Amino acid sequence: MNFVVARSRVTCLRFVILSLAVYSLSALAYAKSDYYRHVIFDNSLTSDDYFYSTADASGQSFLEQKDRRLPVETKTFLTPPNAIRLTWQSVAGGGWLAQIRTIDFRNRFPELDGSDLYFWIFAPEAIAAVDLPKIILSNAREGLQVAEFPGSFSQAIDLSRYTGAVPAGRWVQVRIPLSDCKTASIHTFKPEFTQSITFYQGRPDNVRHTLIVDEIRIDNHPSVASLPTPSHLRATGYDRHIELEWDDAANPAVARYVIYRSFASAADGDSDPTAKHFVPIGMQLAGVHRYEDFLGKTDAHAQYRVVASDWRYRQSAFSNAAEASTHEMTDDELLTMLQKACFEYYWEGGDPHSGMARENIPGDDRIVATGASGFGVMALLVGVDRGFITRQQGVERLTKIVDFLEHAPRYHGAWSHFMNGGTGATMPVFGMYENGGDVVETSFLIEGLLAARQYFHGSAVREQSLDRSITHLWETVEWDWYRETPTSDFLYWHWSPQWAWQIHHALIGFNEVMITYLLGIASPTHSIPANLYYSGWVGESQQAVSYGESGSDNKNGDLYRNGHTYYGIKLDVGIGTGGPLFFTHYSYMGFDPHSLHDRFTKSYFENNRNIAKINLAYSIADPKHYAGYGPNAWGLTASDGPDGYVPHAPNDNDDRGTLTPTGALASFPYTPEASMAAFKHFYRDLGDQMWDVYGPRDAYNPSANWISPIYMGLNQAPIVVMIENYRTGLVWKNFMANPEIGEMLKKLDQVTAK
Repeated sequence: MNFVVARSRVTCLRFVILSLAVYSLSALAYAKSDYYRHVIFDNSLTSDDYFYSTADASGQSFLEQKDRRLPVETKTFLTPPNAIRLTWQSVAGGGWLAQIRTIDFRNRFPELDGSDLYFWIFAPEAIAAVDLPKIILSNAREGLQVAEFPGSFSQAIDLSRYTGAVPAGRWVQVRIPLSDCKTASIHTFKPEFTQSITFYQGRPDNVRHTLIVDEIRIDNHPSVASLPTPSHLRATGYDRHIELEWDDAANPAVARYVIYRSFASAADGDSDPTAKHFVPIGMQLAGVHRYEDFLGKTDAHAQYRVVASDWRYRQSAFSNAAEASTHEMTDDELLTMLQKACFEYYWEGGDPHSGMARENIPGDDRIVATGASGFGVMALLVGVDRGFITRQQGVERLTKIVDFLEHAPRYHGAWSHFMNGGTGATMPVFGMYENGGDVVETSFLIEGLLAARQYFHGSAVREQSLDRSITHLWETVEWDWYRETPTSDFLYWHWSPQWAWQIHHALIGFNEVMITYLLGIASPTHSIPANLYYSGWVGESQQAVSYGESGSDNKNGDLYRNGHTYYGIKLDVGIGTGGPLFFTHYSYMGFDPHSLHDRFTKSYFENNRNIAKINLAYSIADPKHYAGYGPNAWGLTASDGPDGYVPHAPNDNDDRGTLTPTGALASFPYTPEASMAAFKHFYRDLGDQMWDVYGPRDAYNPSANWISPIYMGLNQAPIVVMIENYRTGLVWKNFMANPEIGEMLKKLDQVTAK
């Protein structure tokens, strides 16, 4: 989501407090939301310790741990490529606990669905039933310490009751009916809201034991059905990875696909999938038919086969074999590869009913985001122009989006921030006041649609129809309504027919919403006065000063203008050291910043470039001494982090050690050399954890050993679009070609000259 500045009020309005958890490599692509209503753990994104766990021991008891987290097992697993390892020694008078927290990424359904708790265990050496640990389930993250409503926890569950003695060297599935989980709290325990599972000390036998735990889920008893064999497996080699694609069977019996790899080629006579050289390396969700195998070097050759697997881990027959090799790619080829991968978020991952962009993947598949969809439309233009899809496919997808928007609820012309992709209904994700129009998200959407109107401006009937439809949508946005009153100096973010101006958040710079004022001035039907640019957007009233002061840890820029120098770089405009980098992206994906100047800077392109250069210089200096920062590792901008959402920026308050690739990669027009260095680092050095089906993951924090489990709709498209603006200026040219934009710039020049 876009974010104006780091202030508690806006944070509450736009994000609430979000707590993230990890999910497997397989859970990165578009798939059925049902998967996340069942699976608690399948794999770790990090290969040393599991971020979303807690490990502790007291007295003389022992529990293997690293930084109070549970170790990841990479050699023995059920769901490739890893599992969780419990190694303990229970001693009288001591204790230990190993807690695994549930998956809890943004916009996931809050409740789990099923009648039983399932997980798999593997003991390298046999364990007697009486020596097994006990288990407690909790529906809050504090585990055994929960006391406040609605937190509650279960009575101790004796694992041996459900397993008996555990044999050596064999996977055993544990099934615990949730009806057996009685409350031990002052409140009723509700298993569907389970947040953590805690294994803890049982009989103090003073013997070292190891138990490997994999695929923890809540579900009903799985049915048995025949499994289809994946077909038409293809492999394509890139610089450091190989991409696999196959035809999706769309069969409800399929729970996942398991990918097998061999480094021997078919020419070596090793095409038999049962040969020992084929080993499982990863898995992919049902409904997703791509997999990225990062090999980490060029001239690496591999052969692959894929099987379908059900919830009972029965496997289908092996697919056909496919093989490919990695090869050195030029910088130009690397950029195309990056753009295509990020483009797939909007093409492959788009909502099938509306064509709109999902807020995040994985997430609640119902929720589509208005602003992210505008960004996705601009990415669509790049996809057509680069040949990722045909022009006809682009027209078809854009027509689906426009048809959806024509029938979705509007509030004086503005769409809501979030909608249901299947019905168009407004979805007040951020609370009851947000059930109306969002003029900022609407402006991001219109930015994309106007660029598309110019690009798809051919003589074909469907393109002419698109032109008319987009023009109608654009001309029926009542920008003047969002002024609240005819004498107001500002535009306001929200209006609701139920709550009117209850949110009442004025749009004041410097932040990401300049495009809202520019489009409001440009509107041929519901325009706002051009002088609102100076009274509202760049206003220097006391309200604007207070707003600026709340957005940084210094007061530079509280009068919109800045004028200070950071790391030898002068900043004309910007709060403090410039704020998060998306301030330089969102309004300028379509609008060319070369085209704008005002009383405070001669060039918004140069001002944006300086913000990016300051961000880079700060990351090199790394004043807070976080791990992983440097000349090829930078990009402080808004994203989730290990502690939730933060508008990461180069200042003491908002630097938490989290780097967000879109920050550096969407800055290509401003800092091409530094952005390319960052991309090569994210891809070539960190690609085994950072590269997947939609390109680089959303964010990572080396100091916390954390990797984001989601992709965000607002973060992948700026990479696609801004790289294209750097390469060809495609989206800038098309957006700026709209005659209304030229007229708007003339109006601004007139008020600027006064």
